[in-house]
Amino acid sequence: MYAVIVLIDQIINIYIWTLLIYIGVGWLVAFRIVNPWQPAVRMVTDLLARIHEPLLGQVRRFLPDLGPVDISPIVLFLAAQFIRNLLISSLSG
Repeated sequence: MYAVIVLIDQIINIYIWTLLIYIGVGWLVAFRIVNPWQPAVRMVTDLLARIHEPLLGQVRRFLPDLGPVDISPIVLFLAAQFIRNLLISSLSG
């Protein structure tokens, strides 16, 4: 059981890091630091969007419209950390 919880914890950890990268790439594109039409940038953003947009879309359905501010990544990040903390506490206790 320990190995399964550690594996799930590592998967959540990778998901959190890729979410942070997705947010960073989105900012770089929004501030025109990175050209979104470059093949490498497009490949990275498409891959990260396929991983994160399904859950971000679910979170956005429940959040109020705040105009140009999107807080769904923050909510998803906190939810992933909460699940990770639950796993760690169930492992220790």
